[in-house]
Amino acid sequence: MSLNVDLLRSSFRGLKAQQAEFSTLFYRNLFADYPEVQPLFAHANMQEQPKKLFASLVLVVENLAKPDALTNPLQSMGTRHLKYGVYPKHYPMVGGTLLKSMAATLKEDWTPETEAAWSAAYSAITAIMLEGCDYPPETLDPESAA
Repeated sequence: MSLNVDLLRSSFRGLKAQQAEFSTLFYRNLFADYPEVQPLFAHANMQEQPKKLFASLVLVVENLAKPDALTNPLQSMGTRHLKYGVYPKHYPMVGGTLLKSMAATLKEDWTPETEAAWSAAYSAITAIMLEGCDYPPETLDPESAA
């Protein structure tokens, strides 16, 4: 899958300029739209969590041109998320919230092309993160994971 690196980087500059607002909006949207994920954050320091979210995005954007540098960190992140109780069914929730929050933050700079670029990037990130997980087979079945 080829990613639109230039568009991802340029749109990320707009997010970086509004980092605190974006990160706060992300968690507000996530918990409002998907209250069932809130227990996954029961032991998280919610003062630090937005910083961790943004640091993960920085890692991805800074390494877009060298995706091999992302494999190990993203697989490790996937393993950690499994330990927190995050399952494949949660990834689309986070992805949708990420795009929704980016759109609200970037306003008129959020174009269909920007949305497509971030959607493709999130799909690639998710695939790599899930490679780092050894889920029990029943959690991979959408019917049993619902």
